[in-house]
Amino acid sequence: VQLQASGGGLVQAGGSLRLSCVNSGGTFRYSAMGWFRQAPGKEREFVAAINWGGGRINYADSVKGRFTISRDIDRNTLYLQMDSLKREDTAVYYCAGARFYTVVAAHYESWGQGTLVTVSS
Repeated sequence: VQLQASGGGLVQAGGSLRLSCVNSGGTFRYSAMGWFRQAPGKEREFVAAINWGGGRINYADSVKGRFTISRDIDRNTLYLQMDSLKREDTAVYYCAGARFYTVVAAHYESWGQGTLVTVSS
């Protein structure tokens, strides 16, 4: 199973970006998928998670009300819509897949390569 993240870039504070993560693992589906991020000099942190079957979503407090996680079952693609971006959102964003619903990075078994989001003032 291979996860491929894309959509990062440079954006001004207050702007928006949408990240995508394609699961190219054929018919295999993870029970849950999530987004994590790692800023320079900091540890990787949880951003958002979604149960692939729908009905369960969690966000980090720092992104609640600004970020929206979603998935397209037919396209086997995970999204992260990021609005009202702040400088502190600057980080490499990773998508990941897990066999059960969790917000803990260590429980995710497959990771995308990461996509850089830079928010300027």
